[in-house]
Amino acid sequence: MAGTMLSGVAMAQTTPAAPAARAEQAAPTTPPVVVSAPVRTIRSLTVRGSQRIEPDTVLSYTKLRVGQPYTTESLDQAIVDLLASDLLADAQIEGVETGDIVVVVRENPIINRVVLEGNKRLKDDKIVKEIKLAPRQIFTRTAVRADVARIIELYRRQGRFAASVEPQMVMLDQNRVDVVFEINEGPKSKVRQINIIGNDVYSDSDLRKEMYTKQARTFRLFSSATSYDQDRLAADQQKLRQYYLTQGYADFRVISAVAELTPDKRDFIITYVVEEGPRYKFGDVKVDSAIRDFDGEKLAKTLPMKSGDWYNAKLVEDSIDRLSEYAGLYGYAFADVRPEFQRDRENLTMGINFFIGEANRTYVERIDITGNTQTQDKVIRREMRVAEGDAFNQFLVKRSQDRINSLGYFADKFEIKQEQGSAPDRVVLAANVEERSTGELSLSAGFSSLEKFILQASIRQNNFRGKGQTLQASASYSSYSKSVELGFTEPYLFDKNIALGGTLFRRDFNSFNFYGSNRDRNELYSQLSTGGSLVSGVSLTEYWQLSGRYTLQQDKVTLDRGNYYTNGECDPLKAGRYLCEAIGNRITSSIGTSLIYDSLNSRLRPSRGSRLVLGADFAGLGGDVRYIRGRFDGDKYWNLGGWILSAGLEGGYIHALQKSPGEGVDPVRITDRFYLGEPQFRGFDIRGVGPRIRRTNYTGDPFTGTQELTTQNQFDDPLGGKAYYLGKLELEPPLGSGIAELGLRPSVFIQFGALFGLKRPRPTFDFTQATDAAGQPLFNKDGSPTLLPGSQPITTSDGQPLYLNPYTGTNGAPATRYTTCSTGYSATYGGTCVGGESNTPAINTIAPFLEQFLGDSPKPRLSVGIGVNWNSPFGPLRIDVAKALLKQKGDDTKLITFNVGTQF
Repeated sequence: MAGTMLSGVAMAQTTPAAPAARAEQAAPTTPPVVVSAPVRTIRSLTVRGSQRIEPDTVLSYTKLRVGQPYTTESLDQAIVDLLASDLLADAQIEGVETGDIVVVVRENPIINRVVLEGNKRLKDDKIVKEIKLAPRQIFTRTAVRADVARIIELYRRQGRFAASVEPQMVMLDQNRVDVVFEINEGPKSKVRQINIIGNDVYSDSDLRKEMYTKQARTFRLFSSATSYDQDRLAADQQKLRQYYLTQGYADFRVISAVAELTPDKRDFIITYVVEEGPRYKFGDVKVDSAIRDFDGEKLAKTLPMKSGDWYNAKLVEDSIDRLSEYAGLYGYAFADVRPEFQRDRENLTMGINFFIGEANRTYVERIDITGNTQTQDKVIRREMRVAEGDAFNQFLVKRSQDRINSLGYFADKFEIKQEQGSAPDRVVLAANVEERSTGELSLSAGFSSLEKFILQASIRQNNFRGKGQTLQASASYSSYSKSVELGFTEPYLFDKNIALGGTLFRRDFNSFNFYGSNRDRNELYSQLSTGGSLVSGVSLTEYWQLSGRYTLQQDKVTLDRGNYYTNGECDPLKAGRYLCEAIGNRITSSIGTSLIYDSLNSRLRPSRGSRLVLGADFAGLGGDVRYIRGRFDGDKYWNLGGWILSAGLEGGYIHALQKSPGEGVDPVRITDRFYLGEPQFRGFDIRGVGPRIRRTNYTGDPFTGTQELTTQNQFDDPLGGKAYYLGKLELEPPLGSGIAELGLRPSVFIQFGALFGLKRPRPTFDFTQATDAAGQPLFNKDGSPTLLPGSQPITTSDGQPLYLNPYTGTNGAPATRYTTCSTGYSATYGGTCVGGESNTPAINTIAPFLEQFLGDSPKPRLSVGIGVNWNSPFGPLRIDVAKALLKQKGDDTKLITFNVGTQF
């Protein structure tokens, strides 16, 4: 400071003399007197106060040396240099007058720990990796201020512009310090308002719909699009430009985009200033090709725009892609398509000339496959439709890309890139794949009014040993079904385009019905199936495949003896005649074939293409069952500007090749029929559509007019059908980046279908309908027929009729209620009859019940609903909410279904 003051004094003395010297140029001048700071020499140089830092290290940051002269300015600079080292909290210099210089320092403390307080939205690990301060480092206020700025920037990236950070320092012993960042996260800054200035053609609301950013409103409470994001602001400007360019406003521009933060830092107000300009129409659209093989006039006719149409920049981009793909089909991999615009501002037209530059026909020099750490090269190469040395063909490259995507072994959006080869007419195809999890561990849980809680588990490896082989094992368990299945498939047997696979299975299925007014469940019959199948397939063309299969299985159908048997035999009154006829062991030996057409761009998430399967099975190569069964299944996908529309239709029919075992008995077994319902028909329960028997009991007395139906003991038995059809129409909307990142795939759907064609079963019992005096049938008050109680003889287990014993316990007759004697009695049950008095036959009185055959109708059932697939943290989840709009009497509906699993 002394030096600075002295310098100021010297300048004060010399400054007034300058005008005088200029005024009297001819007069002799006297040199000004300059007062200089005294110059002294450093006699000794020591450091005091350093603890961790060596004295020589401290002095190395200054220019002070023993024996050198020093001034006040040099000492001031030394202090500045020491403080700039970030090693010291304070520095002073003593001994200025004597030359024995002592540098007195106070070291910066060492950081003991860094503590974050108040952060809930951002976890510690996300903040710690961004800040620079860390334990055992030297504390500096500069570093603290820098880390405060970094933390605030982190919160701004999260849209929390009101966040504040208050650093605190807690002194400890041994010159240590704890650094505490007290964080006030504040609310998330929302976009309160979006203003647009300069738009005359389209309203603010129309333009806001095109933007990624949305205004904060109550109905958008859970939307992330209402938060301010600077990158999204730039994207919204591009969206506005794209929108106007597709509507014909070729001169549109965004003059400015300003985001203003409200004083409370809680909200943003965004203002766009735009200039729409005039609207243009397409002028002449031409194609000029330097490639001799192409006819420009013919190509121009294939383009989507015509002269006089409103100008649309998207159509221009699509035309460039279309012409490039067209050139690629003819082997020109690097065709240069450039649009040349002729803007007519007077007539407001935009003429376009698409110029296709001269190019060489190209050939595939090599195919580079990278990134496949597990999958073998041959698995990828055998899906390529072009080989090294072939002429380049854009269509075949695209097809190869789709086939590799359909494998499901690699990340989505895989693309085969085209790179320049060693010569202008050579192209290198680069297939840089990114391996994905090909193993699937699926845990499915469901709740049904029929099966209650259902649990299924399966493990599947779709790329076993990296050879593209499939190995799977599955098991399912519920109150009414259990199954185990093992399978293996080799898609390229001996490296030939022939697939071969096999499956072993054991399935234990317990069918059930409804009973009672509470719709409780009751076990109907048990089907135990054990067997295996062999499947083989071969490609006929690029899209057509032929497959064959052989299945051998044994089915054992049983009923619960405790509930449905009487005297060791199935009782039709308890089980129903149709179920008693299904009991037994049968072996099915069947052979089948399928013709498959598949042009889908992906088997996992198709967005375009078709798939059709026509199949037929014949059972009768040995075994006990003979039938022929046909099925078809077709799906079509369209990509409508990001909207994925899909349509599907399937159906089947089974015809028995053996005679009916009796009147009212369908020759197709109940276990071979088709069933329709959940999961394929959303909105209906498991086996909830199609033919069924509903048995309803009566209460009251038919003779007193009090008889009526009751649902207390009502049974509802699904029987299946011989023919069915099922169609659907489903639409998946395009998703924003935020929803897509969450792994959500919502959809809306409509489905229709029916199950029918079953032969009407024989009634379990023919009850007599009561009549009046005139012989007219009577009906109850609820509209049901008035039925009289029935009766049937009581017999022994071998069918011998029983009679009531009038001598029970007397005259030497046994004390039993029944006897086998039609007259007299016997000393022992079933013994020789004595006496001639006729006995009354023993009969069972059967309470009347109404048995209805329902649901056997080809009329369509209809359901609509919404569903969503979610790649949740615990695995893929599917939820559907569907409402049945059309149904037939007897159908069982269901509103909500869900399914969950995971991958490894």
